[in-house]
Amino acid sequence: MQAVAFDTIGARYGEAFPAKAGQLECGDWLLAELEPGAPVLDIGCGTGDPTIRQLTLGGLRVAGLDLSDGMLTLARRSVPAAGYHRMDMYDLATPRAVHAWGIPELGPQAAGGLAAATAFFSLILLPQDEIPVVLGRIRELLRPGGLLALGMVEADLDYAPLPFLGHEIRISGYLREELEQTLAGAGFAVEGHSGHPYAPASTDLPPEEQLFLRCRRVG
Repeated sequence: MQAVAFDTIGARYGEAFPAKAGQLECGDWLLAELEPGAPVLDIGCGTGDPTIRQLTLGGLRVAGLDLSDGMLTLARRSVPAAGYHRMDMYDLATPRAVHAWGIPELGPQAAGGLAAATAFFSLILLPQDEIPVVLGRIRELLRPGGLLALGMVEADLDYAPLPFLGHEIRISGYLREELEQTLAGAGFAVEGHSGHPYAPASTDLPPEEQLFLRCRRVG
């Protein structure tokens, strides 16, 4: 049902969240760290802006993943040079990636194949108990020392309902210290982070503290 909501929201998401400074800073970090042509997966890619556009223009080989057909349609129009997959992120690195979605390049046999992954405000759509599971599955797809750029909302929330652009969605969040502990438990070292107070350009959304973390796979 969350994906259905985002099908309808479409381009209005970008209108509600026009400022992308923290996201772009993470993209700059990836471009500085990775070799040209390195494979990157953008998890919850939305419309493709700004991350897929930034990384593709920077010479990386980027694929976008989303469950919303509407968002993927916009992303393909926005950055046609990238690859795209419709898939539930919970099924990353599992046999369901192959058997349910037909995407073997994101299944168990693809372990260690990605140089980096990004997940900007996509994991917040999961219940808290599923977030460490998905982080662990992302880690499986990363090569040793692979990078993860993550955007989250700093809030103690577990799948709480939130009115969002005419729909109700459910979001989860962590306080900063708990989020870093969760990442460590999933096999990531946090190499840097920044916080950005943010007031969405929409009257029905409360101000929030956005967290951006630059992480590296351990082991």
